[in-house]
Amino acid sequence: MPKKTDLKKSLTQLGHHVSPIPASPAVAKIEAVPNPHPGTDYVVRFTAPEFTCLCPVTGQPDFAHFVIDYCPKGALVESKSFKLFLNSFRNNPAFHEDTTLMIGKRLVDVLKPKYLRICGYWYPRGGIPIDVFWQTGRLPRNVWLPDLEVEPYRGRG
Repeated sequence: MPKKTDLKKSLTQLGHHVSPIPASPAVAKIEAVPNPHPGTDYVVRFTAPEFTCLCPVTGQPDFAHFVIDYCPKGALVESKSFKLFLNSFRNNPAFHEDTTLMIGKRLVDVLKPKYLRICGYWYPRGGIPIDVFWQTGRLPRNVWLPDLEVEPYRGRG
C-alpha cells in the first residue's frame, strides 16, 4: 500500500477545498485508492438517492435513486471523485438505460472489481418509472449482499 503522502499526491480531487463539478461525464475523473484488505471478500455499497440528468429529447430533468454494490479487488473508489462524477451528469442529456450502464461500466473500468451491481430506480416521466439493473462478475460465495430496500414506485421517497 502506498504511503499516505504518496496517496495524497496521486489524488487530484480529495483534499482540495474547491473541486468544481466536471462539465460532463466524459471529462469527469473517477479516482481509486488501494484496497487495504485485498485478500478479504466484502461488499461496498454506494447509495445516491438524489441523482439528476437531462432527458435527451425534452431537456427536462430526470431523477433517479442509485444503489451500487461492488466487491473490490485491488482498488476502492475514492468517494469525492465519485460524487463529482455523478454530479457531472446534471446537465448531461442521456436516456435512463444509457446513463445507468455508463456509470456502471466506468466504475468497472477504473476498479476492475470481482463483482459490481448497479440498480437505477428512475422516477416516472409520463407516469412510467423505469428501473435499470446491470451487473458484472460473480459475487463471491462467502459474501453477504444486503437487500436493496428500495420499494417499487408508489411515490418513492
